[in-house]
Order: sequence, then C-alpha cells, then structure tokens
Amino acid sequence: MNCKPMLLASAAAFALVAQAATVQVTVLARDGKPLPNAVVVVEPAQGTPPAPPAPVQAVISQEKMQFVPLVSVLPVGSRVTFVNQDAWEHHVRGVPAGASNLGSPAAGIELRLAGRVEGSAPASQEVTLAHPGALQLGCHLHGSMRGFVYVTDSPFAVQTDANGVAVMRDVPEGPASVRVWHSDQLLEGKPTELNITPVTAVSVPTQVAPRRRRL
Repeated sequence: MNCKPMLLASAAAFALVAQAATVQVTVLARDGKPLPNAVVVVEPAQGTPPAPPAPVQAVISQEKMQFVPLVSVLPVGSRVTFVNQDAWEHHVRGVPAGASNLGSPAAGIELRLAGRVEGSAPASQEVTLAHPGALQLGCHLHGSMRGFVYVTDSPFAVQTDANGVAVMRDVPEGPASVRVWHSDQLLEGKPTELNITPVTAVSVPTQVAPRRRRL
C-alpha cells in the first residue's frame, strides 16, 4: 500500500488548519474604557479574498421607544423584519450613517408600522439589505429613537460585547488591517495594521466618546 498520497493529503490539511487563526480585538473609547457596540472588521492583506458570509434572517423590534437591538451586524442580502411592539404608530427610516462609505440612496429604508392592538399580532414588514455599509435607523414621529444596522460583505466583521471585545475565528494568518466603526464616531479612524498569528490579541484605541442612551 502506497501511503505517500495519504501523507501528502494529511500534511495539506494540517497546513490549512494551521492558517486559521483566532483574533481578539479590544476596542477602547477616548477615555480608555472598553467600547461596546463597535463593529470590528479584519481585512487580510494577501491571499484569495474570503467568501462573503451567507445572508441570514433577523428581527429588529421597536419597543418602549427604542430599537432592539441597538446595533445589528448583518451580511449583505440578509432579510430583516421590523416589528412594532408599542401601542402607538412608528416609522422606520434608514439612511447611511455618518462615518460610512455607503453612498447609494437606494440603500435606504422607509416604512410605516401601525401601533400594536391588544390581542393581535404586532405590525411588521420585511426588507432585504442589498448594499454594504452602515445605516442609521430613526422614526419620523419620535426623534429620540436611534438604531443602527451594519451591513457587511466580510466574514470577519463582529460587534464588540459589553467588555469592548470582538472575537473572530478562522482568520487567515499573515498581514492584515483592522477597521473599527461606531455609531458615535465623527470620523473614521485609520486602520490598525497587524500580523495575524495562530492566536492574536490586540487593543485598538479610538477617539469615540459614546453618548448616553436614553432608558
């Protein structure tokens, strides 16, 4: 029995596994504290561009004059159902967010949802996110309502948790850049360059001073 082809196949499989790294990025606000609800995007600098993530289905609710969740990170092509859980009418207006390179007016969202009637299902509408970039959500009737959808064609885009940490797995090893987006940033910061090894951890400072959310 010739074991050489099997050994070569095993070696190739090992090499592929070895190239998949885990990357942990901690994002810091201007005051040095962890920054939750930031979007971290890792962009490998070499090799074949990664395949875009598969679209998903998601739900964004309007509850107690808030968008829930506040920030959603979703692949291009995903379908989002907006649901009004409040007893009064809401609009959903989605426009390109400030520090975003999303420029197509066709990427916006405009819809209207009636208030919920006790004993009936809440009003809802579904939209498809066809363009990458960040959208700010609002309501024509209630100016204090804000939410955000970050639409991405990258499989390495993750939202930071309450500790300001985003973790990505299966990232190719080698040179890469890290970009950070946050709803309260005024200007997009320069990418952070790094070399990704099997386990990589990096802290990224920003100039973001997050605003206090209305409860």
